Parts: sequence; structure tokens; C-alpha cells
Amino acid sequence: MKTSPIDQLSIKESWRMFRILAELTEGIEELSEIGPCVSIFGSARAKRDSAIYADTVTIAKLLVKAGYGVITGGGPGLMEAGNKGAKEAGGVSVGLTIELPHEQECNKYVTVHSDYRYFFLRKLMFVKYAQAYVVMPGGMGTIDELAEAFVLAQTERIEPFPIVLYDSSYWKGLVNWLKKTMAKEGYITEEEISGLITVCDTPEDVISAIRKKVSNHP
Repeated sequence: MKTSPIDQLSIKESWRMFRILAELTEGIEELSEIGPCVSIFGSARAKRDSAIYADTVTIAKLLVKAGYGVITGGGPGLMEAGNKGAKEAGGVSVGLTIELPHEQECNKYVTVHSDYRYFFLRKLMFVKYAQAYVVMPGGMGTIDELAEAFVLAQTERIEPFPIVLYDSSYWKGLVNWLKKTMAKEGYITEEEISGLITVCDTPEDVISAIRKKVSNHP
């Protein structure tokens, strides 16, 4: 008996569900013993000789010194910088890579590698195993991760943790818009912004901000 197009679609959706469950299970098994970590986000397009790349390396090294591992997207640019700093400091250096049309290889500084097909599972892992977020300058992918963390904390779906935006000159336009437009219209409150987001301009300030807001830091 031939299956109908609707039945074929149902079969495909069922197999997709199993693939999602398998990917989730594998990710948890790979990351369950990495210890306390901080997720670092930022542009894949940042150059290795840029100041922001150097600052990201320094932040990662200081995080390791403070007792944290580092989680990034495992790609190039500022993700590579975060993994580089963590590895050179002798800490846990996690890369959560994603399958993309233009394949992005995992950078060579990753010591714990976990690969994903589905963005929502990858984002779950960024939150599940992090005690803080450090958001470096980046594009829409970085904005997406920032918004995800903010909403989960804002709605108390997760225990609120520090969300640190690095480089006030880069983020001031967004922060001003949140305060002067979104908050002014009543769609968010000033308390939510100031309570969840901290803006820093030096690697040392990043570590200080995390230490102040994480009660059970290493």
C-alpha cells in the first residue's frame, strides 16, 4: 500500500523528533561534566590582529583564573579568541558548533567539542551550562543570543545570571534605545535593563561584574 503525502510528512516529522532527541541527549552527555562555565559571544568576522580579539583572549584567561571554563560557538573570530584564551590558560575550552550552508570549521583551541544541527538546541546548551554571559561586539547571531538570555531571565524561566556587554562605545546605541524607546513606551522597565545587563570596558571589570552577581562562583 502506498502512503499518502500526508502520511509521508508525518513519518518525516517523527524521524525529525528522534533526531532532535538524539542530538539533545548527545549534547548533555558531552557537556555534563565540564564544570562552571561562562559563555562568550561575538563576531566570527573579527580579525586576529584587532584590539577586540586581544581583549576577548584576555577575558577568557581571566575567567579561567577565576575558576570558570569558557563556552563559545567554536568558530572563528571572537569565538576563536575565547577558546584560545581558555586553552592557553589551561582551562576548559568548549565549542558548540552549528551546521551551516557555508560550513564553519571548529577552531583549533577547542578542547570539548559538541556539534549541532538545530539552533534551538545549541542555544539551550549555551544557557544550561553557563553561569554568566559575556557579549562581545557582533552581528545578528550575537544579538539573538543576547535576546534569548535576556528573555529567559526576564520571564524567570532561568535563574537570572550576569549578562555583560563588552565595549560601551559599541553597545551604547542599543542600550540607549532600550531605555529611551522601549522603556519609554512601557514595553520593558528600566529596572529590568539595569538589573540584567552590565556594560564593561575592561577585561578586569568583566570578571568583577560576574563575581558580584554570581553567588556561587568557583
